[in-house]
Amino acid sequence: MSHPTSSTSHTSTRATLPVILLALATVVSAVSSLLSALPSIAVDTHASQTQLTWIVDAYALAFASLLLPAGALGDRFGRRRTLMVGLAIFAVAGAVPLIQDDTTTLIVVRAAMGVAAALVMPATLSTITSSFPRERREVAVATWAGVAAVGAVLGLFIAGFVLRWWQWHSVFLASAVMAVVALIGVVVAVPESAAPDEASNDPLGALLSVSALVLFVYAIVEAPTTGWTSASTLAIIGASVVLGALFLAWEARATRPLLALRHFRNVGFSSGSLSLAAMFFGFFGFILLFLQYLQLVRGYSPLEAACAMLPLPLGLMPAARGMAPRLDGRLGQWAQSAIGLGTMAAALWWLSRADGGTSYWVVAIGLFVLGVGGGLAMPAATTAITKALPKAEQGVASAVNDLSRELGGAVGIAALSSVATSVYRDHLDLRAIPPQLRHLVLESAAAGTHAPVAGVRSAALTAYTTGLQHGLLTAAGLLAAAALVLAASALLRPTRSPRPVATVDQGEPAVSAAAPLPGPDRRTPSMLRRERS
Repeated sequence: MSHPTSSTSHTSTRATLPVILLALATVVSAVSSLLSALPSIAVDTHASQTQLTWIVDAYALAFASLLLPAGALGDRFGRRRTLMVGLAIFAVAGAVPLIQDDTTTLIVVRAAMGVAAALVMPATLSTITSSFPRERREVAVATWAGVAAVGAVLGLFIAGFVLRWWQWHSVFLASAVMAVVALIGVVVAVPESAAPDEASNDPLGALLSVSALVLFVYAIVEAPTTGWTSASTLAIIGASVVLGALFLAWEARATRPLLALRHFRNVGFSSGSLSLAAMFFGFFGFILLFLQYLQLVRGYSPLEAACAMLPLPLGLMPAARGMAPRLDGRLGQWAQSAIGLGTMAAALWWLSRADGGTSYWVVAIGLFVLGVGGGLAMPAATTAITKALPKAEQGVASAVNDLSRELGGAVGIAALSSVATSVYRDHLDLRAIPPQLRHLVLESAAAGTHAPVAGVRSAALTAYTTGLQHGLLTAAGLLAAAALVLAASALLRPTRSPRPVATVDQGEPAVSAAAPLPGPDRRTPSMLRRERS
């Protein structure tokens, strides 16, 4: 059972929530803040488009692949302790580019920050779900979900502000400073909680899951260079699929698995995971492409690009805190998620029509609608996942919630960037580019749009806009498909949100009443004795 969490006072949770949200915003904003700096990094370091993708995805990949084992570590050794270690690593890694700033170092630094973020993010949500009284928990979880999404836009403003006066290195420094402030807050205001007797002990499962995810994302990032149907790409994807199948087979047999597959028989748990993965596939992939569109095609500065994205949070936060809780009681979580994802798909289709001559007000409408869709989908999905598991397994619930987000985001960044890069290269008019510049312009859209020759700039802008449109349409199609799946689930299920079944642990929610019967009971005799007591 969790240690001091059950006695956490109302006053102490008021002090805890702002610190938890700051820690969350620190790791989430680190993705988008770097996206604002990518054009400057590309010009300064002469990085290719593939290297730029790796600088972004090294963070997302380490983050996503380690979330499950990191969530289990928080359950075993304490969520507060895990938060402190993660924030300390994050701060140290963020300071390294001030000393060494070549592309290889940046990729390694971003991977280290991703490892740290994997320790931080599950601990933030599981601290809320295990420490907050039930009457405040749903509002706190909804606020957490809103900050998790808006944190990406916060990162844009942080980057835009510091890049207005300093070089791109300052973006890393700003992340390090936020981590230090959050670390001090955790030491002062966050109570310790843990469930060591219930935590996973599955090193083989962790190894298989990490290996499968790393290989899969690696193949997608490298595909535009090696070829989507090349032998190496297909071999790496095949190896990833085999390792993923071995992971599932092992988890089905393990006594204390990293991820108990029986949880996915709960419709709320599985639909919430699908919704979050689809949402962040489109969301992070969109931010990567659209920030470059605002800066390269429309000519905005990083700060102007951040301001241009403001309609997104203006739609998202009111929807997450106002509309989402009311609609949940009327429509149910599956229907609400389906509506949210469908709204996002429509917004991405609208934004895919943008080019250099599109009015900003057309762009602003699409951004606002995209935010509303995300504000509806995300809280419903997060609540469904956390309600599906008992209090002792909230670290795992938080890790699955975060894994769905970050895996969807990592694959979205890699896939949509690869689609856009492939289309850019296919549509680039090489006849307008001098032979000595062709390789550089093919490798980097930023180099092409900053070329001193007007014909080269025009060709690069046209090709990049075409790649952007194909990337956003790809995201819209996947979100629309996910919305249809969730809509079908909503039609086959009761419209009211499932009521949680009380457990022996002070009436905490365990699994949905609408969930099917669990699989074989793998609890040990000592676990059963603790429950009866």
